[in-house]
Amino acid sequence: MTGSTRSATSPAGSFHWLRRLLAHIALDVTPLQISRDYRLLFTGQFVSAFGTALSFVALPWQMYQLTHSTLYVGLLGVAEFVPMFLLGLVGGALADAVDRRKLILGAECGLAACCAMLACNALLPAPHVWVLFAGSAWFAGCNAIHRPALDSLTPRLVPPEQLPAVSALSSLRSFTFIVGPAVAGVIAATFGVAPAFALNLLTYLVAVATLLAIRSVPVPCEARTPSLPAIAEGLKYARTRPELLGTYLIDINAMFFAMPIALFPALAERFGGRSVGLLYAMLALGPLLVSLTSGWTAHVRRQGRAIVVAVIVWGFAIVGFGAAPNLWVALGCLLVAGAADGVSGIFRMTIWNQTIPDRLRGRMAGIEMISYLTGPYLGNAQVGFTASLLGLRTGIMWGGAACVAGTGVLALLLPRFVRYDRREGLARKAAEEAGTQAS
Repeated sequence: MTGSTRSATSPAGSFHWLRRLLAHIALDVTPLQISRDYRLLFTGQFVSAFGTALSFVALPWQMYQLTHSTLYVGLLGVAEFVPMFLLGLVGGALADAVDRRKLILGAECGLAACCAMLACNALLPAPHVWVLFAGSAWFAGCNAIHRPALDSLTPRLVPPEQLPAVSALSSLRSFTFIVGPAVAGVIAATFGVAPAFALNLLTYLVAVATLLAIRSVPVPCEARTPSLPAIAEGLKYARTRPELLGTYLIDINAMFFAMPIALFPALAERFGGRSVGLLYAMLALGPLLVSLTSGWTAHVRRQGRAIVVAVIVWGFAIVGFGAAPNLWVALGCLLVAGAADGVSGIFRMTIWNQTIPDRLRGRMAGIEMISYLTGPYLGNAQVGFTASLLGLRTGIMWGGAACVAGTGVLALLLPRFVRYDRREGLARKAAEEAGTQAS
């Protein structure tokens, strides 16, 4: 036996191979190590995401308990969609023209005030349903300002080569949607929803404290005053970029047809009242597992193709969820669906961060937010209406099948998105920013 063969089969050689494999797939935490401001931002947003996860469950849970209607739960999505759509482009334009950190601060304060209102309503002897709709709209309006500012601030805090790692770390916030829904389910079933809203308020105050400790980031020197022409410039840029259009349309398709969250409170009654937290949590566990093993994503060049495959897996997993004969099979299907959505999210975020010039980042973040929230918001209304006509299982299975079919159609209509190569995207962004500086 040769020396090289002995080395490969020895315990030391095996451990070396294992270390290389773990290094290849392990989560890259370099951005947290090299950037103090990103570390503060990540910490505050991680804590506030936990609080958001509490309200994410508590609000539809309370609506279902008050109305016993999947349609009413679904209509919460419509209440969220309208302010998000109206303010999303405005929030993006503001993020390109003013201090992004201050925008996030203002939005966090607004979210805290909304939690206070919902907690007070929940303590009433007869809580008002209209307050739940108003709270959903208020949450969405604040997020329409918050999210574009956050997405456009983050790339300013780390070097460009670290943006894939930032995308994976952002997906790590899905951990909060594992613990948060489970905690919210227990709190709601045991004590009511008021404590959940109050705890969410406290998490927003933590986020405010971390934002105050971050150094101010200068507004881009070529920033434009918020206006309709500035918004139109962002829309025109998005329309000319097939890889961006692909990320928007394929995610809208997946979430509109195959987002089953509005049915979780009704399904939980079939599986056992406290299982509602498990349903939400399992859908978030998949992205967490993907994030923790996301080192491989930095080596994927054909990111559009990876998104298409991930969304198809999502659709089939939702079909399986609808057909699940018991809780454990349902949770397994949600785990697979969540993992697929995690892969799609990492590559979509990487494409956005690595290819969009900083002068347009806020406006494009507004468009991105509209694209990835339009599907869930309207999808919740769609699945609630469909389930009221066809039943819970049939409505879910139909949506998953429609998602797979729609993804296939979009892949045929957007071949440049499917063929997108990250090296070409990085080169285009460098050329665009060099041209801007020269002019």
